[in-house]
Amino acid sequence: MGAISITGKSRGATSLKLTAGKITKTVPITVLSRNLLAYGPASGNGLTATVNTDGSLHVTGTAARQWTGLVWTFPCPVPGTVILRDPTFIAGLSTSVKFLDAKGHQLDGQVTSGGNAVAIPAGTVSLRFEILSSEATPTAKDGDFRVQLESGDTAHEWMRPDNTSLRGCSYVFVNSLGS
Repeated sequence: MGAISITGKSRGATSLKLTAGKITKTVPITVLSRNLLAYGPASGNGLTATVNTDGSLHVTGTAARQWTGLVWTFPCPVPGTVILRDPTFIAGLSTSVKFLDAKGHQLDGQVTSGGNAVAIPAGTVSLRFEILSSEATPTAKDGDFRVQLESGDTAHEWMRPDNTSLRGCSYVFVNSLGS
């Protein structure tokens, strides 16, 4: 038996009409976003994120210090390779996605915006989307992020993620190697 792969151009509900001989069947289909991220309102470490009407993130405030910021953790939606892009970004804030095991421990590797596609490590159960201050002395921010994590190794035009109501929280990077 063969398989059918369908890629939709926009999110939402539609249907697929299948015909074989004299038999016709209409199958309901829900088109999901190619943007695999999940995020929503968050506040902490001097930063606040809200969701704009188009689904992008609006971030304001001044991070408490370098490598602090906001994070969202959600189930890993796909196996394989992923790529991260932020065509609309805020200077001084960096975005990345880390891979977590069933106990919430970070696995090797991460995907960063502007970097190459990365294979999701075996054992990955959840993803952690991070927005962290990359400035040694953080400055005030007020801008919008359009960040997209998608399956494969080719980045496409930004699309609103399906989940923009996931509560985020504050995050502080701890260097376990010492300073």
